[in-house]
Amino acid sequence: MSRKTLIALAMAALAAPLPVAAQTSGGGWSFSVMPYLWLPSIDGALRFGPPPPGGVSANVGTDPDSYLDSLDFALMLTGTARKDRWVLGSDLIYLHFSNTDAKVKSVDHNLGPGPFAVSSTTNASVGMDLKGLVWQLAGGYAVAQEKTATVDVFGGVRYLGLDASTNANLTVQVNGAGGREVAVSRGRGIDRSDNIWAGIVGARGRFGLGDSPWFANAYVDLGGGSSTFTWQGIAGLGYAFKWGDVILDYRYLSYNVSGSSKLIDEVSFGGLALGANFRF
Repeated sequence: MSRKTLIALAMAALAAPLPVAAQTSGGGWSFSVMPYLWLPSIDGALRFGPPPPGGVSANVGTDPDSYLDSLDFALMLTGTARKDRWVLGSDLIYLHFSNTDAKVKSVDHNLGPGPFAVSSTTNASVGMDLKGLVWQLAGGYAVAQEKTATVDVFGGVRYLGLDASTNANLTVQVNGAGGREVAVSRGRGIDRSDNIWAGIVGARGRFGLGDSPWFANAYVDLGGGSSTFTWQGIAGLGYAFKWGDVILDYRYLSYNVSGSSKLIDEVSFGGLALGANFRF
């Protein structure tokens, strides 16, 4: 599958971190809202289980091409609320891709009695329609809260919902009984979906660079759930204004899911993210 489709995985993750706000005066509430744009390079695969009857299972991989031409809609938004040392934040990512092109890395056919093995010469085109939602909710506590540095520890949950529809047109050369080669062509529509919850723990920090308005920020989380392991790491720079911050990060997110019944096998994203964090 092309990189344009896998960005919805999770985002795939697709689960952005919550921004660390500068220390606020007094003990009242402070809030921030940050719309952002993240366009990562993506490496991974989806599993399409055998649909009845017969069965075709395709392991679909990514290509390093642009995914913007197939992006129908995207929303990336983070919000936080702080009071004293306590913080609560949420992050939402929704993406919809249509008419995307994908590459099939391998195909398993269940064509009838007897063993069949797909040869190395496999021609396949896959048209994809994919919708992905990632939602994260986390609460934390500032273990350090100085004028030039803030460090939070936090825990929460991350949800990944994925709905993928594909029409796979496959032409493969298989080895049948007695070693005879058989050419097989198969067109089959496949619909799969996944809903994955993961508990996460982590830490994030913001560090002023001298007396300038520039600052550095860092973030890491890890966690999992049933048959799932996920982790994320971020590092970047920001510039503070009176109204808020402009932040440029490098972000890496990884998912690994075991179990043949899952649509997601493993996927990782890495790339720059740019956001404007409005404080009030």
